[in-house]
Amino acid sequence: MTRSFELDTLKMRLNDDELQSLDLHQRIQRALRALILDGALGPGVKLPATRSLAKSLSMARDTVENAYVQLHRDGFIVRREGSGSYVSESVGTELRGSAYRRIKAQDLKRSVMEPGTGLSRRGRAVFESGGIADQQTIKAFATGLPETRNFPTDVWERLQRQAMKDFRANILLHGDPQGTESLRKAIAVYLNLERGAKVSADQILILSSTRQALFLCAQLLVDAGKPILVENPGYFGARKAFEAAEARVVPIGVDEQGLRTELLHEDRSGANCIYVTPSHQYPTGATLSLERRLELIRWAAENGRWILEDDYDSEFHYDGLPTACVQGLDKYQRTIYLGTFSKTLYPGLRMGYMALPPELVKPFTQARSIMDGHTPQILQLTLARFMEDGHYNSHIRAMRKLYTGRREIMLEAIEQHLQGIVRAARPEGGLQIPCFLEPGWSEEHTLRRALSAGVQLPGLSRLYIGEEKQQGWLLGYASLTAYEIESAMLRLANALRQGKG
Repeated sequence: MTRSFELDTLKMRLNDDELQSLDLHQRIQRALRALILDGALGPGVKLPATRSLAKSLSMARDTVENAYVQLHRDGFIVRREGSGSYVSESVGTELRGSAYRRIKAQDLKRSVMEPGTGLSRRGRAVFESGGIADQQTIKAFATGLPETRNFPTDVWERLQRQAMKDFRANILLHGDPQGTESLRKAIAVYLNLERGAKVSADQILILSSTRQALFLCAQLLVDAGKPILVENPGYFGARKAFEAAEARVVPIGVDEQGLRTELLHEDRSGANCIYVTPSHQYPTGATLSLERRLELIRWAAENGRWILEDDYDSEFHYDGLPTACVQGLDKYQRTIYLGTFSKTLYPGLRMGYMALPPELVKPFTQARSIMDGHTPQILQLTLARFMEDGHYNSHIRAMRKLYTGRREIMLEAIEQHLQGIVRAARPEGGLQIPCFLEPGWSEEHTLRRALSAGVQLPGLSRLYIGEEKQQGWLLGYASLTAYEIESAMLRLANALRQGKG
């Protein structure tokens, strides 16, 4: 014997806020579906005739009919000619089965209060790492942000229109996982001329970011649970990428000349990869000396190790000429070169690349094809023309001049307003300045006080692995005008000194 239909309950469901944006027949369908799944309308319950329900709800019969048709298609109701429409018995069987139970109130509360339940071991580790919060607005003193307000968008838009016109429908299809040939050629030419690399277009792999490159390296070169060497302190994003791939991160110390290569010979971890930032060590800004670069190459060659060279902002070197990249010095081809356009152009582009030893090109390309297929072709083709026409080098030259001036303004502002609080280390290049707290000042306290003044202070201590951590900040300046630097620095100084008192 079937039970009666509760019209008042349906009317209440139809007024739910989450349904208000839907068409009327969709609202009825969703409301009835929810009542069935909740068990309010049990198996076998007879629904009102469409004409009767339409009259009760003061709407057209076709509206109710459309809702019933969709419920029938989805298997929630059955319709019997000459008899009517009923809640499907099969749905009821599933709801009553041993594999299903009604969620108790305390279970529901627990699932809401404890995000991450039900994840795999790897998933929990990624979730508990906290992820990475990229800066989405221009704000003092966020790191890694280039000047974007001066980007030649008119030139970029013109080149993008040309690429769309020339390639038409082909640009809308899937692209080569390795990247478009024109962009790979442009990158190879640039690296060989400007960075002293020795690479062909066939060795270039276009990616969405440096983090994707690092994740691929960890996945393909390091077994789960096995070690990988990293600089200490070092780039937070690299550590997170390696940990997400279940690699075990092993720190190697740095000094004023960059990575301490003598420690490599003392390492007994068994790691077969090392991640380094030779041009501008992150975060100290130190440049790895030529002697140490050659020592690093010898160590890798003799032990069959891979060097992951992250050349993230070598274009912005202000004191003298930049040192040639490790990849160009490595005649043994043990170096994997990582580059990005997020610093030289703009972060929203989401494009980076790798220069791989020949034997790794195919494995990495296939792995990339599994991960996300390819980088959007329209962006690749536009960037290729941007580089081929000389706009890329011109933009870098303009930004290098601009950043040189902003670095000086930043150093002067620190000296004027923060004397006695921090001492700044003058970097030879890059987009940020490391500042070390003077005795008596706590990093945690200064970060909290800065936030109250609307200033973001990226702390240094989180970039260290182990118990010994340097207290301080890493202040980005490249995206800020002279006025913005001075204004933010004054607010920061006032907030810190008032808080100290």
